Amino acid sequence: QVQLVESGGGLVQAGGSLRLSCAASGRTFSRHAMGWFRQAPGKERDFVGAISWTGDNTDYAASVKGRFTISRDNAKDTVFLQMNSLKPEDTAVYYCAASVFYPRANVGDYGFWGQGTQVTVSS
Repeated sequence: QVQLVESGGGLVQAGGSLRLSCAASGRTFSRHAMGWFRQAPGKERDFVGAISWTGDNTDYAASVKGRFTISRDNAKDTVFLQMNSLKPEDTAVYYCAASVFYPRANVGDYGFWGQGTQVTVSS
């Protein structure tokens, strides 16, 4: 079992930055790949990016590549999403999730989810 809690969301102007954190509890964090997803009102939950168990490999959606960076600290059971050059279209609830597979971009491949944190980017 992995329990996940996101934090760091908020309101930011276009062009600004935010850093989301996802704290995990459970002894198997380092054995899970971690993903970030986002869901805007009325839309499906979309893949943002993922990071492998060791953190050596990352994968990003085309819409965020070059602007967002995922990292993890297995000693602190935490994964991060650094978001730069934010755009209004990045506005969504952001979720972290854990999977035993990597790389995976499908919601169904992730067995554990956090409750989400709201990110709002104003124009």
